[in-house]
Amino acid sequence: MGEDRVLVRTAAEGVATVTMVRADKHNALDQAMFDALIRAAEQVAADPSIRAVVLHGDGKSFCSGLDVASFMSGGGNGTGGLLARDADRVANFAQRVTYDWSLVPAPVIAAIHGNCFGGGLQIALGADIRIAAPDAKLSIMEIKWGLVPDMGITQTLPRLLPIDVAKELTFTGRILAGSDAAAIGLVTRTADDPLAAALALADEIAQKSPDAVRAAKRLYDETWVSNDVAAALGRESELQSDLIGKPNQIAAVMAGMSGERPVFADPA
Repeated sequence: MGEDRVLVRTAAEGVATVTMVRADKHNALDQAMFDALIRAAEQVAADPSIRAVVLHGDGKSFCSGLDVASFMSGGGNGTGGLLARDADRVANFAQRVTYDWSLVPAPVIAAIHGNCFGGGLQIALGADIRIAAPDAKLSIMEIKWGLVPDMGITQTLPRLLPIDVAKELTFTGRILAGSDAAAIGLVTRTADDPLAAALALADEIAQKSPDAVRAAKRLYDETWVSNDVAAALGRESELQSDLIGKPNQIAAVMAGMSGERPVFADPA
């Protein structure tokens, strides 16, 4: 898969661990890494047994952003290929490594350590939850290269930050520590060992009804920044109707009443 740039492992409990494995380059994004991340997202999205996903980087960093030298030297199809878009997709090639995580039905948790710059940060923003080491370094760094952030950030950052804060970070490319990123809401929280914390959270989520968890992800993703009150309230009712009385909902009720760990079926 993409020259083994990304490895996907799934535990018996239904937690998939997706690891970027280009540690010698701080998991910088070259053509092979783009290819591998897209395929990894497709793989976990298609597996109904997966209850939660943990996304992280091997070595010293989560992802240091675009491997500029690789693309400037003509690696892959060059930077122009990153902007190519298939006719049947809303996201272009580069945007898919962030946007496609929103298409994964199960929750995605990013465990951030070391450098998380530019495209790397945008990948993390594509996750549902971000847990960062207090000393991790995060930056919307595209301004350093005379560019705008263009890997789906318009669909993720508005849900997290006020526009003035987003503009300041984008205009300056300022590097934030993980603790500072948590203080402003750029990441969900910090942990000294973000991978262990992400795996623990994923295991907790995996013990809940996968039907309800997936429906909750759809509910928030579809309505969070919507100004259409009627549509949002209607969507709550639609998703709830699809859950009530189904086997996994009944299993959740029985477990809640008995105190025993529930056994859930994989979503259809």
